[in-house]
Amino acid sequence: MTTTGFNGLTVASFESRMAAEIARLIERYGGNPLVTPALREIPLDDNSAALQFGVQLTTERVDLLILLTGAGTTALFDLLKTRYPWPSIVAALKQTALVARGPKPVAALKAFGLQPTLTVPEPNTWVDLISTLDKYRTVKGLRVAVQEYGASNPDLLKALNQRGAEVFQVPIYRWALPDDLGPLRQALDEIIAGKAPVLLITNAAQVDHVMQVLGKDGKVGPFRAALKNMVLASIGPTASERLRQHDWPIDLEPSHPKMGVLVKECGERAHALLSRKR
Repeated sequence: MTTTGFNGLTVASFESRMAAEIARLIERYGGNPLVTPALREIPLDDNSAALQFGVQLTTERVDLLILLTGAGTTALFDLLKTRYPWPSIVAALKQTALVARGPKPVAALKAFGLQPTLTVPEPNTWVDLISTLDKYRTVKGLRVAVQEYGASNPDLLKALNQRGAEVFQVPIYRWALPDDLGPLRQALDEIIAGKAPVLLITNAAQVDHVMQVLGKDGKVGPFRAALKNMVLASIGPTASERLRQHDWPIDLEPSHPKMGVLVKECGERAHALLSRKR
């Protein structure tokens, strides 16, 4: 039988920041969206690390700044602007190598009139980042700041330290569970009951939070059993790495780690993948 897109399948997602966008994409490709955020983005109560970075940037020396996310880049610069004249920040940043992990930090830099020194190519993992740095120059003895998002990346920090960099972390925001866990629990119950045969993962932290809720409710086993009979699509290698850590089977990664490509390519292949599993 020939199908077009999801052809009426219920497609689950735990997306938060772009929940409305992914729901529209799922509908565009013929799916019934079940979008329930697993994350709530909150600013850090203590911005001391970011403000200390401002001191080092403007009065001491930062050789290299690694920007991991667009939202984090914007938040960091907005925070610095509350303490320092913008021209002094720009002057200091022009003496610093700016490493953008993909297109979102690049876009954030451009919005501030800045250009990256290096851009990490797709799929924008920490391995790609380190490889790009290795080709650029040795980081031994350099002061390297890492703008963090959600949680630290211990593999990236370890790789930088092993290469002799003086690394300091600059956390900007972190993830928390939603205030009301009711909708997320209801969505997880629908997945366990087999009512959502497709699941899209767009952020590694979503997996941690879902496992946290399932663990509290004693439903990890039934959830993993349900995953064996459905299509699980991961947006890219960073999310896939976390999925494997939690023993979630991955059926599909898109050709590019972008939400639109993920939904489109999953829609094209979902029925065939489900037929194979069943």
